[in-house]
Amino acid sequence: MKLKFYTLLLIFLSFFIREASFAQTNYANVKVDELSDTQIRQLIQRAESIGYNDAQLEQLAAAQGMSSAEISKLRIRVEKIRKQEGNNNNNKENNNNKSSRETESDRSRRYENIKADTTENKSNKPNKNLIEPQQPDAKDIFEGLKPKIFGSELFKNGDITFEPNLRMATPKSYIIGPDDELLIDLTGDNEQDYKLKVSPEGTIRLQYVGLISVGGLTIEQAISKIRNAMSGTYPALRTGRTQVAINLGNIRSIRVVLTGAVVKPGTYTLPSLATVFTALNASGGPNENGTYRNIQVVRNNKVVSTIDVYDFVRNGIQKGNIRLQDQDVINIPVYQTRVEVTGEVKIPALFEIVKGETLQEVLNFAGGFSNQAYTGKIKILQNTAKERRITDVAAVDFNSYFPQNGDKFIVETILDRFENRVEISGAVFRPGIYELDKGLTLKGLINKSDGLTEDAFLNRGYITRLNPDNSESLISFDVAKIISGSIADIPLQREDKITINSLFDLRDEYIVNIQGEVRAPGTFNFADNMTLESVIQMAGGFKEGATPERIEISRRVRNSDATSSSARTAEVFTVNVDRNLELQGAPFILKPFDIISVRNAEGYTVQKQVKLEGEVVYPGTYTITRKDEHISELIKRAGGLTSSAYADGASLKRPGPALERPNDKNAINLKEEENKKLLNLKRLQEAGTKDTVSIEVEQQLIQSDLVGINLVKILKSPLSKQDLILEDGDIIRVPRTLQTVKVTGEVLNPNSIVYLSGKSLKQYINGAGGFTTNARKGGTYVKYANGSAAAVSKFLFFNNYPVIKPGAEILVPKRAEREKISAQAWIGIGTGVASLAAIIVSLLR
Repeated sequence: MKLKFYTLLLIFLSFFIREASFAQTNYANVKVDELSDTQIRQLIQRAESIGYNDAQLEQLAAAQGMSSAEISKLRIRVEKIRKQEGNNNNNKENNNNKSSRETESDRSRRYENIKADTTENKSNKPNKNLIEPQQPDAKDIFEGLKPKIFGSELFKNGDITFEPNLRMATPKSYIIGPDDELLIDLTGDNEQDYKLKVSPEGTIRLQYVGLISVGGLTIEQAISKIRNAMSGTYPALRTGRTQVAINLGNIRSIRVVLTGAVVKPGTYTLPSLATVFTALNASGGPNENGTYRNIQVVRNNKVVSTIDVYDFVRNGIQKGNIRLQDQDVINIPVYQTRVEVTGEVKIPALFEIVKGETLQEVLNFAGGFSNQAYTGKIKILQNTAKERRITDVAAVDFNSYFPQNGDKFIVETILDRFENRVEISGAVFRPGIYELDKGLTLKGLINKSDGLTEDAFLNRGYITRLNPDNSESLISFDVAKIISGSIADIPLQREDKITINSLFDLRDEYIVNIQGEVRAPGTFNFADNMTLESVIQMAGGFKEGATPERIEISRRVRNSDATSSSARTAEVFTVNVDRNLELQGAPFILKPFDIISVRNAEGYTVQKQVKLEGEVVYPGTYTITRKDEHISELIKRAGGLTSSAYADGASLKRPGPALERPNDKNAINLKEEENKKLLNLKRLQEAGTKDTVSIEVEQQLIQSDLVGINLVKILKSPLSKQDLILEDGDIIRVPRTLQTVKVTGEVLNPNSIVYLSGKSLKQYINGAGGFTTNARKGGTYVKYANGSAAAVSKFLFFNNYPVIKPGAEILVPKRAEREKISAQAWIGIGTGVASLAAIIVSLLR
């Protein structure tokens, strides 16, 4: 219990400390109306990055001190931004469906400065009903809403310390004080080293010389005084035969006081070489109300130096950064005049100004305008004694306007539009965007774009022009007459877009097509005076089996009788050409969209081959000599079977034309038909119960190219129905005498068993360990070596088992999975049985 109590107490304290840390940052003075859309988007993105939704963002804003009125404005701004981003995404999708001409037209006239949200979609994160201040990044959500104070980073940067260099040569202006250590070195006729510490009374005791008072002297004055005092003891100092070197050893510490509007006021112990910046860095510098332009160093109740930090931040000049002395006081008064600069400047921030500085100097503090700034005018939000007001200051008045405390200068972006742009596209040599010169006309712009191309459509062009309400209107013109000057030229206006089409833009692409017995059939671009022989040559010439005597050209019919049921749909020409494509007689001139068909020569046949493997006298590849050649004739040509041949196990493999002739279109079409049949069969299987064999085995079985033949009967009765006609790609395999029977599937020990004549199917299955519990016994079947198969059949109550031959394979399939009956199904069955029983009882009564 105690452990649980302490754990809860620790969590509570942690929560309280974090709440207190949040409360230190007060955003009560933030004005939502003065925030840019970019700042609102950054706020939304920071909230989404840690999983906060819009409601939680508002709660956190209230916890940070933002007023309820500003929170309402924030809600409206967030909803507006999200709506704009949604419309922007829809516009992008719509623009993708538009033509390139429409897209360019829209983009050339208006541009919505809406940035796409690049943050990740956080919708998959769990919703949070309460603000979780323990989230470590939550305090950074509102970062950037309050402007930074220019120069504040100087004393918050850990890489800038302003620590004095203790290894440098002693400055001549350094004033010696108690606890300083002086190093005195004599060289020459006299050799001696002294390390002397300055006493609290400001004296040092030198051997053979006595007390010498050095307190309050600069190092240069102390060297002169010590040299004069030592001259009486060491006369060689006067003649130069002995030299003395005096340096500062260990330096003392001094105590300075920082007071006023400082981050950490108090007394600081610093090395005596410390400067004002050293003390400011140690104390954290001015706080939010402290001045950066009038930091005072007070010594003996007098201001001895005034520091303007802007001199160092802007120009690197440490003006007034004097070396401190013991008991110095650094006073940081509160600022007098502070203004804010936002928008398109290089350094947006809060700037402190002193009397006499103008708006131009404030802009200089901000680094000047950015490359997107509207420099003609700056908006100023001012505070009056009663309310706020807005003032516009023109560029000519930047040097004469003296900012007041609380002014906020807003530098806006330039308009995303062109004041002197026109565009020409289409059939000109240099389409693109051009400057609208004074008095530029349509003909002048065509000349600027290097004139019309040869394929320009001269009958009509058009100008897309913006109306005063930014809607579009079209102005058509005759291109030829504008160029010739026979009609009045058209003066151009800003954002005019001229389009002159090409002849090819206004018609279908002219092509001709050639197919059939050419080496590279396909589609070719039409050209004037294109002949039949030229297209055949472009298609690679005739194939070996092509006939040049009956080439057919089909041509489109343009003026067919639409009301007639027997109207012609195409005009067909039959043409004979020379096989060597020599120029003889008048050529046949083609027209666009003609289709050329080159056919096979009569009686031309490509050789077809079959393969004979295994136990034949002369195995190998044989060419089919006749269309009706049979298997028996092929075996005879191969010398017959060998003595060890097993004729019952002979098989015929017929891969099909697609595998043997992959480039044959007819063969490919047959293969596609087979694939469709396979997909349809698979669909029917999936619609019913699950099969007992895996999908891979199914495909292998369905795509099997074995044809079951009986070679014994074929050889006994040549040219009978069993004696099949050979086809291209057939593979006939005659094995040796087989001695085993293979048992696979749902048996306990699938293996191969030695064949014994007269042994039954059950005996072979028992030799493999018998059926498994998942075996579907009634589905057992035998696959013979020749590719044929036989299944177990049933007559009345008797099973008829197939005969087992050498090389056979016994396959025992798996029983289909049955879906278990759920509890609801059992309840339904029980309800049905009870209802049936009730009906029977009522009928019996």
